[in-house]
Amino acid sequence: MFTVFACGFRPRSARELDDGGQTRIDKLYNLIEECRYGIHDICRTELDDDNGLPRFNMPLELGLFLGAKRYGDKAQHDKRLLVLDIEKYRYQKFISDIAGIDIHAHDGKAVEAVRETRDWLANVSRRQISSGDKVVRLYEQFAGDLPVLAATLEFDPKKIPYVDFERIVVGWLTRDP
Repeated sequence: MFTVFACGFRPRSARELDDGGQTRIDKLYNLIEECRYGIHDICRTELDDDNGLPRFNMPLELGLFLGAKRYGDKAQHDKRLLVLDIEKYRYQKFISDIAGIDIHAHDGKAVEAVRETRDWLANVSRRQISSGDKVVRLYEQFAGDLPVLAATLEFDPKKIPYVDFERIVVGWLTRDP
C-alpha cells in the first residue's frame, strides 16, 4: 500500500468500505472492474495454526483479474498486472496453471517488494516516478515512524484497521518534513 501511494497511485481493497449489505466477492468484482492495474502477492501460502489450511484469497483475486482481462471488454483487456511471490518459480508448486506468467520475486523482504512494485508501476504507467532507492528510503523512514504514529492514535502497529492505515500512510507522505 505504501509503495502504491508513494508512486502517485491509489491502492484499492475490499477492506476500504465496510458495507454489510455487500458481499466480499461483489466488492472484489467491482474493484477489479474499475482497476486498470492489479498487484497480486501470492506468497502467503503457509498453513494457519487453527485449521492447518492456507488462505488462498490472493490467488483467487488474481484469477478474477485474469478472467476480467481475458473475457471483458476492451478496457478490461487493457488491464496490466504484477504477480509477486517469494521466489520466481515457487508458484508452480501450488498454482501451476498460471505457468508462463512473469512472476516477480521479493525474497520475502518488504524492501524488495517495494522495488519490484515501484519498477513495475513506472514501466506500465510510463509515469515519471521517484527512483526505487528513494521509494525504499521513504518506506524505511515510514516504517521507523509507524510505531509512534500508531501509538499517537492508540493503535497496535500490527493491527491498524485498513482505512486508518491508509490515512496514516497518506498523511505521512503529504506532511511537511
